[in-house]
Amino acid sequence: MRKNPTRSETVQLSLAAVFTALVFVATTVFSVYVPQTRGFFNIGEIMVFATALLLGPLVGAFAGGVGSMLADLFLGYWYYAPATLVIKACEGEVVGLLARRKLAMLTRSQWRIFTFLTGLTIGLLLAGIGSVYYSGQVELYLGFPPASTPSLVLEVPKEVWYVLGGVVLLALAFSGFIFEPEFGWLTFTVLTGGLIMVGGYFLYQQFIIGPLFGISVIAVAEIPINIGQMLVGLVVSIPLVKTIWRSMPSLKA
Repeated sequence: MRKNPTRSETVQLSLAAVFTALVFVATTVFSVYVPQTRGFFNIGEIMVFATALLLGPLVGAFAGGVGSMLADLFLGYWYYAPATLVIKACEGEVVGLLARRKLAMLTRSQWRIFTFLTGLTIGLLLAGIGSVYYSGQVELYLGFPPASTPSLVLEVPKEVWYVLGGVVLLALAFSGFIFEPEFGWLTFTVLTGGLIMVGGYFLYQQFIIGPLFGISVIAVAEIPINIGQMLVGLVVSIPLVKTIWRSMPSLKA
């Protein structure tokens, strides 16, 4: 017969429940309609990444998968729920695992180069994807649950994304060369988890959702939307987690 849960297990269960709720809220409270692809993106990736970095692969997988799946059901996208449970759980687990298994064979100079290259990759993706798919007229849906009509309509110029991509590149390069040469590993970790999400949804939309539910989806058109979610999650979650680590060092792996 199994003994009663230890204090550590109880804390883990409590944290899993709290962060599952945070993932759910982050996914449902804010969405952006993109006219070019007639798709949406949400900011749930922020909490999926943050949870995995702060609490590790198990809590990251549970909160990411279950919280995101519940959001799909709540918003009426029930046909995505099975895929979301698996894809977001894998995303959270991979980020949590990689964050705790940093490469050890690189020199300080090599880490600086690695960090610069990850910053360059993120900056180019942000400038390219943002300027093509997230510029022009953008409709924001805010609230819980989100409003049925746009809460705010904005005109976003392409130049905003060029500047943002440059700022991200400079910030990562500066952090790597001045403060923390290995900062690029954290970025690479989140980027890897995000690409699992992008690839997972593409495969589901391309090969499964049609035969399973009879729903026609242009899978390729959704790739930029999901990359956008990944980039927003990366750009916001890493500074958030670094701030928490500075104030609560015990949470750092």
